Amino acid sequence: MSTFKAPKGTYDLLPPDSAKYLAVREAIAAPLRNSGYGYIETPGFENVELFARGVGESTDIVTKEMYVFETKGGDRLALRPETTAAVLRAVLEANLHKAGNLPVKVWYSGSQYRYERPQKGRYRHFSQVGAEAIGAEDPALDAELIILADQSYRALGLRNFRILLNSLGDKECRPVYRAALQDFLRGLDLDEDTLRRAEINPLRVLDDKRPDVQKKLTDAPLLRDYLCDACKAYHEEVRSLLVAQGVVFEDDTKLVRGLDYYTRTTFEFVHDGLGSQSAVGGGGRYDGLSEMIGGPSLPSVGWALGVDRTVLALEAEGIEPDIPSATSVFAVPLGEEARRILFAKVTELRKNGVAADFSYGGKGLKAAMKAANRSGARYTLVLGERDLAEGVVQLKDMESGEQIAIGVNEIVAELESRLG
Repeated sequence: MSTFKAPKGTYDLLPPDSAKYLAVREAIAAPLRNSGYGYIETPGFENVELFARGVGESTDIVTKEMYVFETKGGDRLALRPETTAAVLRAVLEANLHKAGNLPVKVWYSGSQYRYERPQKGRYRHFSQVGAEAIGAEDPALDAELIILADQSYRALGLRNFRILLNSLGDKECRPVYRAALQDFLRGLDLDEDTLRRAEINPLRVLDDKRPDVQKKLTDAPLLRDYLCDACKAYHEEVRSLLVAQGVVFEDDTKLVRGLDYYTRTTFEFVHDGLGSQSAVGGGGRYDGLSEMIGGPSLPSVGWALGVDRTVLALEAEGIEPDIPSATSVFAVPLGEEARRILFAKVTELRKNGVAADFSYGGKGLKAAMKAANRSGARYTLVLGERDLAEGVVQLKDMESGEQIAIGVNEIVAELESRLG
């Protein structure tokens, strides 16, 4: 064993389990590709200011969880704790918003890094698939994204997730609510840290997970009572579009999400099979983020779904995603000449789109057949001395156990027809 281990709070994805993660990524990405979203990739680190301004100075992510470092050239950078601000930076930098076709619709897949207290379902390095629709203020866009996430979870077979929905208002009505909430919080017996948070960003206090704090918040003023008419109408439109599509959601008046940039629509996907870390993904509208990072006004909406959390949700429901076997044909050569011939056939099969593998390292028949079994291949090709003399190869069906001899030159055609 090596003396090195993966850093605390991280994990390695290894086969065969990694196939599950790929299946989840693919299931989330498929409906996005089908709906006009193009793929985007941004660096794993960005200028520290981008997140401080975008995500919010007072958020836990910026104050406690960011990996910040200084380069040899004196730049202050941070590993990305989330990707929305980075995607918006990339879209602005490339002037995609000026290309005429708004919204700019993009999706991404990648790692995020947060210095958190590691626990099940919460890691310091984790993977997300996300989608952003940048530059249009339209309730149908908010509804589209929620429907696409719902669709991808259902395609995976998940049933026990819930969608929580709320509106955070906009720059007209939110400040009025914020002031009312601050007045209420100042009258409570709260610890110093929480009171400090109440001064900087009182909405974050609503998100406090401690039961004793939640108890004190029972009579807190509700944002929905402060929404202006425009925000109310917008939210009603999002709700009615979801209802019309049969998407089931719950109104959650205390849902705020942990980032400062959200406005109006916010939502979370939660799964009750995951214990305390029940959120599998979430998102919302962030109409002011572009200006926060120095861009023009670009109303936008997006979400990110956790790949590791989704895998845990599948496990909680006992669902095995449908993963095709990685290998269809496994070749077992016995001897040098057989090895040369079968290697050529395996290469040809691969070129024709058949997933094929080979017994490397000159194993004997018994060890090679064990390897064939482990590979999950449907068919095994065995070529020994006697077969060579007769110009045939033994084709074994690993499911039925039936074995027949076929001509060496018929291998590719025979397997292609059998595997359809």
